[in-house]
Amino acid sequence: MKNQNVNFQDWGLIDYQEAWDRQENLFSAIVASKLANRDNNTTFPTSNYLVFVEHPHVYTLGKSGKQENLLLDDQGLIDKQASYYKINRGGDITYHGPGQLVGYPILDLDNFFTDIHLYLRTLEEAVILTLAEYNIKGGRYPGYTGVWIDPDNEKARKICAMGVRCSRWVTMHGFAFNVNTDLNYFKNIVPCGIDDKDVTSIARELGHAVPVEEVKHILKEKIADVFHMHLI
Repeated sequence: MKNQNVNFQDWGLIDYQEAWDRQENLFSAIVASKLANRDNNTTFPTSNYLVFVEHPHVYTLGKSGKQENLLLDDQGLIDKQASYYKINRGGDITYHGPGQLVGYPILDLDNFFTDIHLYLRTLEEAVILTLAEYNIKGGRYPGYTGVWIDPDNEKARKICAMGVRCSRWVTMHGFAFNVNTDLNYFKNIVPCGIDDKDVTSIARELGHAVPVEEVKHILKEKIADVFHMHLI
């Protein structure tokens, strides 16, 4: 199987709205290419992107989320120096902030496989393999997306949340992987609408911070491996 070319971009610490706009531009361009191929009966290759970012403190609410899962009012958001957006991905509410590795795969799944459930499981697998490099055993919690620690008992805690949008088999949004994240910010929401499970990070599990750049390097390679990508 030939590895699919994927443009890798690291946008660094970037405002959520700016990143969302840039995602939408890439997403729209891929969709437009697909429609042009269909209308003109052509087969020009479509582009694929894997984007890594960190965001300043921000809460985002997905299409199926409930406003009441944000436990802060406008003044509370100001006090926490956090912004808030209702966005067009699946899932409920989550938090992004410094020390959290956010990934936005903007892929034409026609170049990989047209199965959104397999897509999510494959992203989860890349995170699980990355955690294994730190001797942390990650797993899946039945009925929920994302990656969990101790998913099979009452100590289950989420270390990576996922929420995606897919249209014409083109994806955007993605995952939020807690590396050195300030977990106190999760106390201001009902994370992913789940009120009886904890949230964790690599730093919390190991008892010390780890370099985010190091985790980026490992995760980038794991994603490339499981999706058969050639990153350029």
